[in-house]
Amino acid sequence: MSTQKCHGRVIASLVGCTALVLAVTGMSGTAQAHGRDAARRTLAANDGWASSGTGTTGGAAADADHVSTVTTWDEFQRALADGGTAPKIIKVRGTLDADGSTCADFAVDGYDFDQYLADYDPAVWGWDEDLEGQKKIPGTQEYLRNLSAAAQAKAIKATIPANTTIIGVGKDAGIVGGSLQITGVDNVIVRGLTMESPLDCFPQWDPTDGDTGNWNSEYDAAVVHGSTHVWLDHNTFTDGTHPDSTLPSYYGRIFQQHDGELDIVKGADLVTASWNVFEDHDKTLMIGNSDSAAATDEGKLRVTLHHNLFKNLVERAPRVRFGQVDAYNNSYVGNADYNYSFGIGYKSRLFAEKNSFTLPEGIGAGAILHRWNDYPLTAKGNVVNGVATDIIAAYNAANAAAPLQSGAGWTPTLRLRVDPAEAVGPIVARGAGATRLR
Repeated sequence: MSTQKCHGRVIASLVGCTALVLAVTGMSGTAQAHGRDAARRTLAANDGWASSGTGTTGGAAADADHVSTVTTWDEFQRALADGGTAPKIIKVRGTLDADGSTCADFAVDGYDFDQYLADYDPAVWGWDEDLEGQKKIPGTQEYLRNLSAAAQAKAIKATIPANTTIIGVGKDAGIVGGSLQITGVDNVIVRGLTMESPLDCFPQWDPTDGDTGNWNSEYDAAVVHGSTHVWLDHNTFTDGTHPDSTLPSYYGRIFQQHDGELDIVKGADLVTASWNVFEDHDKTLMIGNSDSAAATDEGKLRVTLHHNLFKNLVERAPRVRFGQVDAYNNSYVGNADYNYSFGIGYKSRLFAEKNSFTLPEGIGAGAILHRWNDYPLTAKGNVVNGVATDIIAAYNAANAAAPLQSGAGWTPTLRLRVDPAEAVGPIVARGAGATRLR
């Protein structure tokens, strides 16, 4: 075997040089294989579930009339609508402000938050009945809140058509306050965007949620709903300038204005999320949204997560129902708010291999898994604070009364490369996120 120099290092063969370049830059095999125009790159063969079958090409085949550069939210919405499902490429330059209006601009006549708080104060309303019935009664504050929420939803949701590539260009490409709706379509690519989670102006109070009630919000930064062949790559999902620590409290509960950063739900299938950053959030990534969704979710929700950075999160990285989820070579960096990473839900089949966990003092490896339902998973080759750790055994040692089973019953095959777990932290730190797109 011949040797050669690659960026100052002597290594064996051209293949070795390519592998080193990919490890340093965070570029996937796609970047190597598809020319210089990042906007026309397609997902490489064998790069996770989204490469299965017909693969994921997005708008790579777009003609010149369907390649556009947008600098405002309105331009973005028009570009999405132009040409129907014909292949299209939308380049996002700068930051698109989806919620430039104030919350007062969305509120319908008669809605008054102070009155809402007075009407549904648990001291008045109690804890035993939710507000769904109020939503149907014209003139009630819950009815008016719901109408106001619908006005905000219309303004900030963007419907992504089939055969579309959305890609950020420049250092500050992104979306503030918008929600990408990838719903009921096939073949979508989203790359190189910083997406700041939308703030729900009109969360709903539910006194029956938990022992002391909760505020529930809408709007994920991105939703994959009933869609197939979706590739999300080199994006940054963040709460940005509005972390939960800045939110007020009412009725003794945080006025939660954030939902998820990314949800993959309701029959979605064949999704690859690679080299993304998910940071500074509570309920981050949900795969499957209901235990009762067997009719839509059984045999679907097949998702690959690799080389993503999950940083300063509370939970759901991901929480899984039904799906065969391959989570490998991800870096998890926790802080004092850390609750868990992998949520094991109804009929989930998680395969977690060679991930790196960096947990703060006082939080042990037994916290990495959370059991919602007793379904088996495979976990192998993972490291916790640099030490090889059986995370199932660690969980079971801390939760002897409700253990988890080992053995997901399947083995992933759609992988380009698997890095040693000990190297994942620095590799992902150098390569993940919107600013690392090449």
